[in-house]
Amino acid sequence: MKQEIEIEFKNLLTSTEFHKLMDAFHIDNSQFKEQTNYYFDTQTFDIKENRAALRIRCKNDCYVLTLKQPSKVGLLETHETLTKEEATRLLKGESPLPSSMEKQIKTLGIEVRKVNLFGSLTTRRAEVPYKDGLLVLDHSTYLNHEDFELEYEVRNEESGKKAFLELLNHFHIPMRETNNKIQRFFNLKHKQLGEHDE
Repeated sequence: MKQEIEIEFKNLLTSTEFHKLMDAFHIDNSQFKEQTNYYFDTQTFDIKENRAALRIRCKNDCYVLTLKQPSKVGLLETHETLTKEEATRLLKGESPLPSSMEKQIKTLGIEVRKVNLFGSLTTRRAEVPYKDGLLVLDHSTYLNHEDFELEYEVRNEESGKKAFLELLNHFHIPMRETNNKIQRFFNLKHKQLGEHDE
């Protein structure tokens, strides 16, 4: 089990803004790598209610189970590397979560046995170094929906925020309130389930 603090800034983009940034940073389609996140929660969205998120990420045939939860600065991420077999069994609901992850989820007051797979989100991602951080362009598809996003991953919150805002300003991109991917996924899922019930 590995834990780290993640500090990142994010902003949703239009397709036009996304392609403008690709051109500005000389990013072509061959630089995008695909990754799929598989999201878990309870039927009553208990993990989401705790402003936390649980996912398995599949990237380059590597599988990592991650729990993200609020921290004083950024997010506390707890990672557990899985074999392909372990990931497959978890996704099929055939095996329990690793004990270290169960322990973390229980600290949120959630019954682990109620946690199950909700769906997946696939992202095409390109990364470029920028100032003291990493600039990330993401094109995500999920639940018959797509979105475009700019992320900036940094070590220092204050200087990172300044550089990010300057970048948006330079490209005339308005600051948009942007939930993280799992929140966007669950908000849409919630909406679709609501529409389905009517």
